Amino acid sequence: MPDSPNPPQTKAPTQTYSYLGPAGTFTEAALAQVPGARGQIWRPVNNVSEAFADVVSGRSLAAMIAIENSVDGGVTATQDALASVPNLRIIGEYLVPVNFVLVARPGTTLGDVRVINAHPVAYGQCRNWLERALPSHGHIPASSNVAAASALLDNDQADAAIAPPGIDKHHDLVVLASEIGDNPNAVTRFVLVGRTAELTAPTGADKTSLIIELPSDRSGALLDMLEQFATRGVNLSLIQSRPIGDSLGRYRFVVDADGHILDERVADALLGLRRFSPKVIFLGSYPRADQRKIEFTSRYDDGIFIEARDWLRGLIAGEPTK
Repeated sequence: MPDSPNPPQTKAPTQTYSYLGPAGTFTEAALAQVPGARGQIWRPVNNVSEAFADVVSGRSLAAMIAIENSVDGGVTATQDALASVPNLRIIGEYLVPVNFVLVARPGTTLGDVRVINAHPVAYGQCRNWLERALPSHGHIPASSNVAAASALLDNDQADAAIAPPGIDKHHDLVVLASEIGDNPNAVTRFVLVGRTAELTAPTGADKTSLIIELPSDRSGALLDMLEQFATRGVNLSLIQSRPIGDSLGRYRFVVDADGHILDERVADALLGLRRFSPKVIFLGSYPRADQRKIEFTSRYDDGIFIEARDWLRGLIAGEPTK
């Protein structure tokens, strides 16, 4: 049978996504969870600033960045970059279980290991295992988990490296020990950041991320900020302070609030924040990665807020009260 004169064409990738590379990182594993990124161009970058520069310049549609770890808390480099680069939005969040393996050049045994390459965060999360298995080891900090492993092939300063599982599929290395992380439940939360201002529809299992500056360094300022959420029944799943940097005692707060900006209670809290704070950065409302429905009492239902506004409007309009 003759070949078809018009064979089907394979669609070429049209969008680029940046992520903290190189290949094999936990960040790449997070990007693999994004349906829209499949079959597109994945661009590895060296740091958060480079990833955000790709997004701002239009080189990339979005960038995948780590923002929080269940063991070490918020990733300060990401939080500070989000505060300083305008008009970025968090499109979604993704969770990646975190564990580590110890790898080495072929022919190396665990008894040969004296010095270890490791990213400082990974090193801290494996410290108990290292003290038990290699109590007299030395540590050379690495810029990333994958860089720690690849450096073994570039020089002989270290005998082994802490790296993500599966790294031996990308490099000529052998695994000396698996699951060496001290916390088997460790999870890193990643966010996909872009420039779109379009809101996703509320799902009932959403999160709203904000960066809020206190108006002054005074007693009760933080309480005043928190009350904007508490009086509307909005729970905070993350609150972390970061120095603004212009003077001592000046802080901004990175906040994750349960709910969507289109939820009346969340919208009302944001109005209160805007009246209270000189600077509120809205980072986005997006579905929670764990899909857990937000729970709140009925006094904070959307209808309660709508009825209260209608009541006030009626008073202003001179309508008869019921």
